[in-house]
Amino acid sequence: MFRLKADGGLINRMGFNNKGVGPAAERLRHFARNRGNRQVIVGGNIGKNKDTPNESALTDYILSFRELFDAVDYFVVNVSSPNTPGLRDLQEREPLTKLLTALQKENRKQPAPKPILLKIAPDLTNGQLDDIIAIVAETGIAGVIATNTTISRAGLKTNPADVEQIGAGGVSGKPLRERSTEVIRYLHQQSGAAFPIIGVGGIFSADDAREKLNAGASLVQVYTSFIYEGPGLAKRINKALLQTSTLLK
Repeated sequence: MFRLKADGGLINRMGFNNKGVGPAAERLRHFARNRGNRQVIVGGNIGKNKDTPNESALTDYILSFRELFDAVDYFVVNVSSPNTPGLRDLQEREPLTKLLTALQKENRKQPAPKPILLKIAPDLTNGQLDDIIAIVAETGIAGVIATNTTISRAGLKTNPADVEQIGAGGVSGKPLRERSTEVIRYLHQQSGAAFPIIGVGGIFSADDAREKLNAGASLVQVYTSFIYEGPGLAKRINKALLQTSTLLK
């Protein structure tokens, strides 16, 4: 992970670096047992292993889904990380429809199915976004998370030589803000607000969060801004949004 200080961004190529879904599920169950009355919503972000070929990816997703089902409140199907070879190919219409249909079938076997959301890349074309809208309708998943990191290096203020030296990886933070908002707005408008969208990308302030909400997001997430703004950011955003809401009333 590398900071792009001049841009308020990051480049990361960490991939899915963990000990596997089994240990992760056990840690989450331990957390649930010890959180008492604290109401904390936990999402399980699942993807295929780096060395799993795409034709076998469904096996990884189903295994992760089953292992995590009783330990999380909702699922994120990650087919958009740029750091797992071949993963973004799963965003194409045919493999993605097959994947989400299989996960929904597994989900509906449960007495209380859980929301499944799809996390997409900011680098998709409008045609591909149209496919996403159709796939959400066809498979009946709960919504979309827009967006993951970008492979684009356009418009960065950081010295190009430094960026080249850093190498491969996804860019997050402020450089992603405008494009992620564009994707949210497109999905919201073209679908007729047919499904919830969680907005992610370059949210460093209440104004940034409001931009995502105005574009059509139902919720927002922050990641990179915690590094630059600190953990108090969430409180500042919520407080400012609440004040705005009160003024509007």
